[in-house]
Amino acid sequence: MNVVEPMNVFDIFLERGFVEQTSDERAVREMLDDPVTCYIGFDPTSDSFHCGSLVPIMALAHMQRSGHRVIALVGGGTSMIGDPSGKTEARRMLTVEQIDANAGGLRKQLSHFLDFDGGRALMLNNAQWLRPLNYIEFLRDIGRHFSVNKMLSAETYRARLETGLSFIEFNYMLLQAYDYLHLYRSHGCTLQMGGNDQWGNILAGADLIRRVEGGKAEALTFPLLETATGAKMGKTELGAVWLDPERTSPYDYYQYWINTDDRDVERFLALFTFLPMGEVRRLGSLEGAAMREAKEVLAYEATRLLHGADEADGARDAARALFSGGSPGAGEAVPTGPLDASLLQGEGTPAFILFARAGLARSRGEARRLIEQGGAYINGRRIERFDEPVTGRDVEGGYILLRAGKKKYLRLGPVA
Repeated sequence: MNVVEPMNVFDIFLERGFVEQTSDERAVREMLDDPVTCYIGFDPTSDSFHCGSLVPIMALAHMQRSGHRVIALVGGGTSMIGDPSGKTEARRMLTVEQIDANAGGLRKQLSHFLDFDGGRALMLNNAQWLRPLNYIEFLRDIGRHFSVNKMLSAETYRARLETGLSFIEFNYMLLQAYDYLHLYRSHGCTLQMGGNDQWGNILAGADLIRRVEGGKAEALTFPLLETATGAKMGKTELGAVWLDPERTSPYDYYQYWINTDDRDVERFLALFTFLPMGEVRRLGSLEGAAMREAKEVLAYEATRLLHGADEADGARDAARALFSGGSPGAGEAVPTGPLDASLLQGEGTPAFILFARAGLARSRGEARRLIEQGGAYINGRRIERFDEPVTGRDVEGGYILLRAGKKKYLRLGPVA
């Protein structure tokens, strides 16, 4: 009987496209042959993650599945400073109360991907050790290990010198490095991971551990994702795609993934699902109409991981019903909005006004253009005139189904 050795998580990362840079590839791989403790930091600038945070979240999940202990570090302290990485101007300052409230929302979402039982995953808040710091002692014990010249050569700061870098932001690298040192001391953490824009900050932390403790710590960064069209990951024309179901419904979340560009499907299946890579490659090789299967698998698996199987089933059933020309009542997961019945009385409401009021167009002018270009539908029927009245006769099964373009649906009702 052949025994299959478990795969080193570093090789999983390489195969699935997670690795951008490492401090020492050989050392990182050898380190991960045995259980280690790693961490990734998350700024609580909102009470919800969006899709752009999924790469680091999935990386932590892979680490845990491979037997390592993971720490999700919420930056309740560092967010009071503001990370200048990738920003052309200073971030908006949040109050302590806002930061702490946001941290609670992030933990709830992380629990969909990580198992916090039994200490296998920890969620910590660096406010616990950063807010009580004595500034003079911090400068003496930590600040003396940093070269201003070296810090200014980092891309994070160099890019900001032209637009202005505040002194408070200049301290950010020291605080993030101190986080790594603190976690090394208190939890034996020897690997920090993060987006590639954090490369300089992470290396600073590993170097601080070497200088202060004589210890060995490593760094690993992920690529900063853009879609094949050049859009930032998790951004649409309607705004961010949130992990909070109150902000982005499970149906809309499913729709985001099923509308993935063909060129991104295999890459996203590797990054955002746990499907075996053999199946990822098979799905990624599909072409033409068969690519719909791959996109449906991507959408279902991504939605199931975040929202659970029931919500994923509902979103898939609704999408299938609408894709095949279903009725207004098809699929309870379809986004539903209220409808004032008075709008349907008498001569009704012109279609372009209804589309604008429903949020399927940003203005009445945009709604009018949408209809004139043949991109607006009621109950699957194309609207021929922008001022066509929508009345009670358009209600089917208690609802009216509006569609803008090929992919944006909204069910209005119920209408008594």
